[in-house]
Amino acid sequence: MIDAAARIEGLVERTPLVESEVGGTRVWLKCECLQTGGAFKLRGASNRLLQLSLEERERGVVAFSSGNHARGVAIAARRLGIRAIIVMPSDAPQVKMDGTRGEGAEIICYDRRSESREAIADRISEETGATVVPSFDDPAIVAGQGTVGLEIVEQMGRAPKRIIVPCGGGGLGSGIALAVPEAEMVIVEPEGWDDMARSLELGEIVPVAADAPATFCDALQTPRVSPITFAILRERGATALSVSDSEVAEAVRLAWERHELVVEPGGAVALAALMARKVPPVEDTVVVLSGANVDPALYARIVRGGI
Repeated sequence: MIDAAARIEGLVERTPLVESEVGGTRVWLKCECLQTGGAFKLRGASNRLLQLSLEERERGVVAFSSGNHARGVAIAARRLGIRAIIVMPSDAPQVKMDGTRGEGAEIICYDRRSESREAIADRISEETGATVVPSFDDPAIVAGQGTVGLEIVEQMGRAPKRIIVPCGGGGLGSGIALAVPEAEMVIVEPEGWDDMARSLELGEIVPVAADAPATFCDALQTPRVSPITFAILRERGATALSVSDSEVAEAVRLAWERHELVVEPGGAVALAALMARKVPPVEDTVVVLSGANVDPALYARIVRGGI
């Protein structure tokens, strides 16, 4: 983790830790929504790509993502002069597709309900020789995301009592869990996409149900967590919660109205869980706001109270 922090220093922003209040209790917001590329994903992507050999860099990289990892990889690849191919769901927000394409990456679309993004990426890798850069199932990615936790400790001057983190595949949560072993870990997922919660409860990895409900938390629609992230969070005894879209909308509005922070729905689930008292507010809690890449029309409806 310390090596990862040294490796990516100067390539990622040291994001603010902002004081806030929820239910009469003082809490801290770690604003990865203000990270370059609009999400924490640049950390892991930079750490992974910087470790590629010269030969691997020449062959390029391929990644799969609904948007934030896609853009993180695209930015890191552009900076290093590496060709990047990104496999994205056809229903990904246009703002995320545009942001990824704007960084010079090539996009391949797929149907998240009927096609396997991993299989598509593997096929591209076989055909081109590109290195697959997964969004969370990679030690270098987890280590890069964990630098968020190192920053929290540095900014506070100590480890907080509790850290609440949005969870899709678990890369961010597991990275922070390793970086701040003293803190109680709480991970939060959208309702119906809470496969990490169910996996931790059952003691084995289980995928998201085929009939999982629609959610506007597109950044967290991961169909299956990885052995790496699952094992770390299980070992740390992480608490796992889920929130509804309506609860998330309340959190998105609070972040804007109180702090003028633009937070995408998936990036606001941790704050939503705290506001809904699914985890009791206690002093010395840090809430991670993990991303800001949201469709402008959707965001406007949320802030106006239309959702």
